[in-house]
Amino acid sequence: MKKLFLFIGLLGLNFAFSQETEVEFTTDNSWLKAGLTAGIPVGDAGDAASFTLGVDLRGQYLINPNFGVGLATGYNHFFAKDELDDFGLIPAAVFLRYYFTPTGLFFGADLGYGFLTKVENNDGGLYVNPQIGYHNNDWNIFAFYQNTFAENDLDIQTVGIGATYNIRF
Repeated sequence: MKKLFLFIGLLGLNFAFSQETEVEFTTDNSWLKAGLTAGIPVGDAGDAASFTLGVDLRGQYLINPNFGVGLATGYNHFFAKDELDDFGLIPAAVFLRYYFTPTGLFFGADLGYGFLTKVENNDGGLYVNPQIGYHNNDWNIFAFYQNTFAENDLDIQTVGIGATYNIRF
């Protein structure tokens, strides 16, 4: 399953960048997205943590008015239950987004590697983060399901909401 996600992501990026058009970055097609996320850990992560807060940082380029690609990172802090220790997740991913209209609904997904912090014997693993949300020229508000297929059969899953502000180049 991990290899299938990776293959689909690489295929999408190959298609996006194989177009024979010259790339020109302008305030109409490129921007930095910075924001916050909040979520509830589920699965393995739900056994160890009760809540997560995160910072979301993205650089996006619109290939056309409906399709955007970019890089995503940030930090998600998991607040541990009982006497367990807090831990974190740092994603390093590419993302694809499809915007149906200039303002309105979008679908997107991140695909990359999630680095775990403060977790013994586990560095992280394949990171997948599908999203659905609303966007306009300045804001993106979205719901997400985040899953890191970490080493030792550990899945770090979170369901949550987020908001980012678009900062134009």
